[in-house]
Amino acid sequence: MNMEFFTISLLNGLSYGLLLFMLSAGLTLIFSMMGVLNFAHTSFYMVGAYFAYSISQVVGFWWALLIAPMLVFAMGAAFERFCLRRVHKFGHVPELLITFGLSYLLLELVQLVWGRSAVQYPLPSGLQGAFFTIYGTDFPKSRAFIMLLAMLMLLSIWLLITRTRIGLVIQAALTHPETVQSLGHNVPRVFMLVFGGGAALAGLAGVIGGNTFITEPSMAGSIGAIIFVVVVVGGMGSLSGAFLASLLIGLLQTFAIALDHSAMSVLAQMGVAVGPATFGYPLLKLTIAQVAPILPYLLLVMMLIFRPKGLLGTREG
Repeated sequence: MNMEFFTISLLNGLSYGLLLFMLSAGLTLIFSMMGVLNFAHTSFYMVGAYFAYSISQVVGFWWALLIAPMLVFAMGAAFERFCLRRVHKFGHVPELLITFGLSYLLLELVQLVWGRSAVQYPLPSGLQGAFFTIYGTDFPKSRAFIMLLAMLMLLSIWLLITRTRIGLVIQAALTHPETVQSLGHNVPRVFMLVFGGGAALAGLAGVIGGNTFITEPSMAGSIGAIIFVVVVVGGMGSLSGAFLASLLIGLLQTFAIALDHSAMSVLAQMGVAVGPATFGYPLLKLTIAQVAPILPYLLLVMMLIFRPKGLLGTREG
């Protein structure tokens, strides 16, 4: 592993990991403050990307970056107010089922409105091109922008929760809702704003993830599983754990996908001949790059076995 490979893979892994964090942060906030595992979270990511695509055609990308998350916030808040709140008293299973249904509803709506194919949602001119060049390889401005936005988002959430009156009310509403209600605060409204805020964070990730990667109806499903892996590995409800797990998985997948080594090649360097007749040959010949997509799920299984509460979590379930 030379320095060029390490540096480029490190930058790409960090940018991908920070995008995962932008997505998982909203899901983590909703779970930690409301106890709701929102199955439709990445659907809000998809909707944010499509909203940004349509809005950017009218007023440009930078206004879309502001307006699309606000629209997704309104959607999330309305869903919590008129749907989720009605089933909240029946426990986690109805909550999971109704968000599961919402994910399919949003998918069908997106396909009806924008079609089943990918849309042309390009990067704005300000984010096109290289931010800098290192070892002859360009690092895109779009990935640098994702990293900047994710760090600003982390700082904003931390300041909001720990340094403002709103954050104190939100935390108190989670543990002592009756007391907070008796002090004159509207606890149901607090939860509605929390759910809407979490959805808006997913929408914000969709605005920049949609044009950095691709905007298509399957984008929610393709990234949904990995987001739940991030949340579980980091620790259910732990924002700092989600941040750490996002970077870990981003780096793990980025480095792994560039490695062409296999158990067979390692054994060959040790002087052990491996051929089709060798026991386990189909597994021994697999390269690290080939198994890269399943590594996060392997990490999830190992985490659930040896540390069920996750890296920095406090909940066991």
